[in-house]
Amino acid sequence: MRCPKCHCNKSSVIDSRQAEDGNTIRRRRECEECANRFTTFERLEEMPLLVIKKDGTREQFSRDKILNGIIQSAQKRPVSSSDIEKAISRIERKVRSDYDSEVDSTVIGNLVMDELAELDEITYVRFASVYRSFKDVDEIEELLRQITNRVRGKKKGSLRDDTE
Repeated sequence: MRCPKCHCNKSSVIDSRQAEDGNTIRRRRECEECANRFTTFERLEEMPLLVIKKDGTREQFSRDKILNGIIQSAQKRPVSSSDIEKAISRIERKVRSDYDSEVDSTVIGNLVMDELAELDEITYVRFASVYRSFKDVDEIEELLRQITNRVRGKKKGSLRDDTE
């Protein structure tokens, strides 16, 4: 593994453990040249999964594309990178378990929206505003009404838990 500091190709594994998602191995390494320590992740190479876009074209599934979309939506919001990573892992696990070789982009978009609705309401609204390409204010109002009802439902549920 190449050292990110000095680019030497020789490193030793110091520690190895399963990452939180269960499908990845996290390794702490030390460069034999400069003694820099860094982390790598090993993941099983899976069969390519193609995403069918709205215009009918296909492209390879990309965790990074989902990550970039969520990061843009979560700017200046109290959403941790570990929460984002866990959400993306759940999305990928669901897509790979339900679809063999191709999946519609709307399926992925809806999974992302479901995760974001649980993670942070503002991030959800920001993502939805780009993803859904609203045609008018009525569609935005409907989305806000749905998220408001969801938040109120959560608060009522947590109040019931406190009083029981």
